[in-house]
Amino acid sequence: MHKKLKILFDEDQYECMNQPLDGTPEYKALRARCKHRISQVKEIIKSSSNFSGEDYFNACIIFMHGDCPDDFRQAYHLALKSVDLNYEGAKRFAAAAYDRWLMYRGKPQKFGLQYVPDGVRFRLWDVAPETTDEERAEWDVPTLQELYRIAEQATKNYDMSQISMETKPQWLKDAIKRWNSEGG
Repeated sequence: MHKKLKILFDEDQYECMNQPLDGTPEYKALRARCKHRISQVKEIIKSSSNFSGEDYFNACIIFMHGDCPDDFRQAYHLALKSVDLNYEGAKRFAAAAYDRWLMYRGKPQKFGLQYVPDGVRFRLWDVAPETTDEERAEWDVPTLQELYRIAEQATKNYDMSQISMETKPQWLKDAIKRWNSEGG
């Protein structure tokens, strides 16, 4: 296991579990630290070799907390390397990274692991209809019906007034307008 990568992963996970409110100065500082961790991981990847499946997984998770499509594409490729090394749990994160990469590009997700606030509730980001539950199962992803239930449960468990829709990216605002015009 790469020690510096593990330290960065542990810092990332601690901050995820203790995330400040969206839109606050503390949240903006968290986003800056996430960006800095990603740059550190990029340097580790350039200068190191012989990563374990766990190392690739840890790097994937850090990239999952990025803020642009390239971060999520990198997370996906790192997760695939972890899958290739048979690291437990990496398949689902490869699917999640792929979905996030698609979502941040404004495209429908494949598996259904990304949900977003729409100002009223958490909802699944658009899902490509051709993906089957059997394919989801191959990547350790629940059925689409279960993913919709998880989004409903997240809405019940979270105070939606704590989410500032004004600070959300334009691609999400555009999707919300589209969903509202479609009646959904």
